[in-house]
Amino acid sequence: MQAVERALEDERFSALVRAHAPKSDPSVAELVHPAAFVAELVEASPKEGLLQIDSDTLMSPGSLNTCLHAIGGSIHAVDSVMKGECANAFVAMRPPGHHAEIARAMGFCLFNHAAIAVRHAQKNLGAARVALVDWDVHHGNGSQDIFWSDRDVMYASTHQMPLFPGSGSASERGDHDTIVNVPLRAFDDGAVFREAFETRILPRLDAFKPDLIVISAGFDAHKLDPLANVQLDEADFGWATRRLMELADRHAGGRVVSILEGGYSLDGLARSVAAHMDALMGR
Repeated sequence: MQAVERALEDERFSALVRAHAPKSDPSVAELVHPAAFVAELVEASPKEGLLQIDSDTLMSPGSLNTCLHAIGGSIHAVDSVMKGECANAFVAMRPPGHHAEIARAMGFCLFNHAAIAVRHAQKNLGAARVALVDWDVHHGNGSQDIFWSDRDVMYASTHQMPLFPGSGSASERGDHDTIVNVPLRAFDDGAVFREAFETRILPRLDAFKPDLIVISAGFDAHKLDPLANVQLDEADFGWATRRLMELADRHAGGRVVSILEGGYSLDGLARSVAAHMDALMGR
């Protein structure tokens, strides 16, 4: 988060409207997670030390509070965009969320913030169709799990495969053919990513005609990232952002909400967020 904040201190971002993420009540997570699962995580939150949920995922005394602010920030961003207060928004919050399944925390993720934002737009703000686009290098198994049977949400993902969590093959299409998985191979570069985006994801989104686009904006497909091997650079993320904004202009009144997911090279993360924000600001 410090690397992201330093990147956004650059003078070219001085025009950004900045807001603190409000804290959500845990019950808001029940938009996508069962009440019993939410209660279990709340009750398990440690007062000291670390709670190990799985081999990758831990809770510290501050984890729950941070997640509730991430949920609140995601909801606030969707509210602001859907109500026309701003054209788009970026939620710079951690931890990530896209591995959190309906009733399972995993992969650094406790609650699925992007999925909660999508459901909020549907249930509380009248969005008829929402596209959730995930370019994190790891497949968003949680988001796929949550929206597998929803004909009104299209989940589209590029990700390295094989890689954690092991899901995301092109044959996984959902009950209503609204899951679009486009696996990339280790060491695929920006040209391969752009071709996949242009030919396999954007046409599906165009046909779907979403009222809102939510981005699961993971930046661990950057070539500097230590957890994977896809060779993107920050310009690729800027390009993908602009292409989604063009699609949002055609179908969704320009409405785009981006929510930070992964990214574990501090330099790669900072540079990618800056390129992403340049695009969202129309540069």
